[in-house]
Amino acid sequence: MKLTQKKIDDYQIELTVEVEAAEFSKAITRATKTLGERVTIPGFRKGKIPQKILEQHFGKDAIINEASNMLIQSSTKKALQTLKLRPVSENKAEVVTNEAGKDFVFTLTFTPFPEVKLGEYKNLEAEKVVEPVTDEDVDKQIESMRAHHANLIDAAEGDAIVDGDFITLDYTGTIDGEKFAGGEAKDAPLDIGSHKFIGDFEEQLIGAKVGEERTVNVTFPEDYHAKNLAGKDAEFACKINSIKHKELPELNDEFVKKISTFQTLDEYKANIRKNMEAAAERRAVEAQQEAVIDKAVANMTVDLPPIMIDNRVEQMIKEMTMQLQNSGMTLEQYMAFSGLDRDKLRENYRETAEKQVLRNIMLERVAMEEKISVNSSELNFEIAMMAQMYRTPQKQIEKYLKENGQLETIAGSILIRKARKFIIDHMAGAKDAAPVEPKKEAEPAEVKEEATPAKEATETKEN
Repeated sequence: MKLTQKKIDDYQIELTVEVEAAEFSKAITRATKTLGERVTIPGFRKGKIPQKILEQHFGKDAIINEASNMLIQSSTKKALQTLKLRPVSENKAEVVTNEAGKDFVFTLTFTPFPEVKLGEYKNLEAEKVVEPVTDEDVDKQIESMRAHHANLIDAAEGDAIVDGDFITLDYTGTIDGEKFAGGEAKDAPLDIGSHKFIGDFEEQLIGAKVGEERTVNVTFPEDYHAKNLAGKDAEFACKINSIKHKELPELNDEFVKKISTFQTLDEYKANIRKNMEAAAERRAVEAQQEAVIDKAVANMTVDLPPIMIDNRVEQMIKEMTMQLQNSGMTLEQYMAFSGLDRDKLRENYRETAEKQVLRNIMLERVAMEEKISVNSSELNFEIAMMAQMYRTPQKQIEKYLKENGQLETIAGSILIRKARKFIIDHMAGAKDAAPVEPKKEAEPAEVKEEATPAKEATETKEN
């Protein structure tokens, strides 16, 4: 087999593969047998049909094309292994010569995995910044707990809404006098002061009484998730249906005993502070570790093919589609609700996708440099965890992964995690850093099911 490659552009190459005539002749023999097993010709047993008979019924081209496809499949794998090339795009095969008795020649056009030059990835430094926990932070946590255990009491006749009340209301939103999707609700629940609704929507209801109608004017944020509403001025006609005041429990030792295992308020406060300080420490360590990984990526030299980002974006959209289906919504419905089209959706994911691809390239190369590998015990443990998560027998999960060629993907994920741990374990001052579990892969933005005035509360996380 003779291999010749040439560059087509900055990222694509064309690989010419020449296979000896003798090999092509063997492929024609195999193709004849394979084709003979798939068709029925009266008077002949399957798999025993002579080549001339097949040619009479289906033409010479049918056998030649079958042999060509078989040889392309086997020779492509061999050629890529020989040249140590790893396509990141679809292989586009084109036959150049496939005449019996002559060398079989075809070309492959694809984007290969880019050349990677690692920079420094060991002994990297990043500052650990622990946010201090203040008395005010502790008090806010305690007040939140009091509010959680508050009793709701029907407001007396004539009482007006005050901050902290729980109400129900009807509202109808319009923009330039026209109603819009999601801008209308009946008996919608609302905690005044929770800021679940956009702008100062809730503040404008303070002072209203049961049965009162009030007009609320707000402006949707420029970054609002429904792009067709972003930045628009809206008017909401509201009617108050009910008001409940919150009666907070008295903050004392008795309250603490009811909601916790502590005996005094001081003990409870001390425990809250301790937990908040531990959480602040974890966040600081996580941020420090993420900064170290980002530095290792920045130190790497690679010309990233756009197709790799495109592929990751499409994968993210597929993952999002599955999440939407689990929530009873289609991707098309979500895009209509959010005012997005597919191109805009791709654009929104592109930055996160690029970061993830670069990280994975760096970590994969570190694993190669440090001879990090995945053993069968680690793979079996991962499959066992999947079986537990999906409540499915482990053998069934393993069979599915094998049949769908996913075992290699699972092993790759483990390898990436191990490489990440290696970098963290070898960062400057690693012995003094508290161990923290690695963060999960990025997931697409959560579907918003709140009424349209509700403020978008989550953003896409990234690895």
